[in-house]
Order: sequence, then C-alpha cells, then structure tokens
Amino acid sequence: MIDEAENQARLTGVRVIHLETNRALREAIALYRRCGYIEVDAFHAEPYAHHWFEKTLP
Repeated sequence: MIDEAENQARLTGVRVIHLETNRALREAIALYRRCGYIEVDAFHAEPYAHHWFEKTLP
C-alpha cells in the first residue's frame, strides 16, 4: 500500500512525503523505517502523534 501511495504521489509531482503516527503503533513505526522514512521534528501539533517521518521520493 505504501508503494502505491508513493507511486501516486510521484505521478502528481510530490517530492517529499510526510507521515505521523502514535507511539502505540509499533508496527507502523517499524514499517515506515523499513520503507526508508526518517524520523524528523514534529511538523504539526496533532496531540495523538508522537513520531513524525518524511521521505524524499526519487
């Protein structure tokens, strides 16, 4: 699913994808890291988000 989302983003000209997740969602955190997303500083004040990620698309 992430691959398809990245492909669709590329088709529309998106160069950087941002994701966030809650600390309880360990599987999501591991998946994002495996897919090449790096943890970055918070990019909004969502109260239930504890981890923020980004990936620059090739």
